[in-house]
Amino acid sequence: MINESALLESKSLRDSVLERTDVLDRVKALSLLPDGMHVTTAMVAAYFEVGLTAITSLVHDHREELESSGYRVLAGEELTSFKEVSGIQSRSKALALFSRRAVLNVAMLLRDSEVARQVRVYLLDMEYLARTQPVENPRPTDAISLEDDIDQRITHILGKTVVPMFNALIATAGEHRRELIELRDDIQSVERKLCWHHRRISTLEGDTPRDPVRTSIASMTWQAFERHVADLLRRDGCTHVVVRQARTDRGIDITGRTADGHSVAVQCKNRAGAGRSSIPSADMQKFAGASRALGQVDVALFVATCNFSHEAQVIADLSGVITVNRDELEAWSAGVRLKALR
Repeated sequence: MINESALLESKSLRDSVLERTDVLDRVKALSLLPDGMHVTTAMVAAYFEVGLTAITSLVHDHREELESSGYRVLAGEELTSFKEVSGIQSRSKALALFSRRAVLNVAMLLRDSEVARQVRVYLLDMEYLARTQPVENPRPTDAISLEDDIDQRITHILGKTVVPMFNALIATAGEHRRELIELRDDIQSVERKLCWHHRRISTLEGDTPRDPVRTSIASMTWQAFERHVADLLRRDGCTHVVVRQARTDRGIDITGRTADGHSVAVQCKNRAGAGRSSIPSADMQKFAGASRALGQVDVALFVATCNFSHEAQVIADLSGVITVNRDELEAWSAGVRLKALR
């Protein structure tokens, strides 16, 4: 098994486990700012039970690595915008923020913290289990055909073996019925996503006609597009879904509730034929403000038939808005469940 000190010394090993941010809450609850995505330097110090100096010194020594994992310092208009969308009251001219990935990165660098040590041990336990699982070595072949073959084999296994097994378990389950249903839905979502990826690859290689999902979305009017998104929300278990379709909505096109009762507000942008390749920051600012004005919104979704500009994505990340770009929309339309609605 890998020694704990390996994380302290190896950046490549740290990078390989940066996505496992769930271990932070498993070791100790991590409090977040109102935007639900960031913490301050003081909050990081409190989590690891060390002084501020320990964190600021760590940032000084490993700033480039931490910035690549989500650390940033806001100032000027960017800080003003963040204060507006997050509700933070601060007179400071600069504010250092850590994403959850950056906090996990700190845990893998901070030596004098028992909490950080526990996070490292937990990460290495998970890494050890992942590396010791048996792996079937496929026969050498062309890389593209190999990937396609693997995708089809996995899809076959999921659809013909795993899903029927879950159906049988659900039929006889008692108190674990709900958990089994959720697991089955996750497996079916993976199966649909693999099928969608296979169709997209085939389309790009010219083996099949144009992607029917993309063609269907491209032909929709803005009214039809909003109804389409509403249908996707209902398909994924949302209730009380209302398509407002009023031009006085201040940016809110659809409202509803997730299956577990969380409120949802959705902005839809159909850019088909509009000549725009991305959503500008002004549209994102309008929606972020509208979702706050509407009241307590648990899930704010911005769904678009194109991509989002860098500035718009930054505002979305700071304000807690979940973006659904063209590729994600097509996968969602093809049957893949939207993670934000689970």
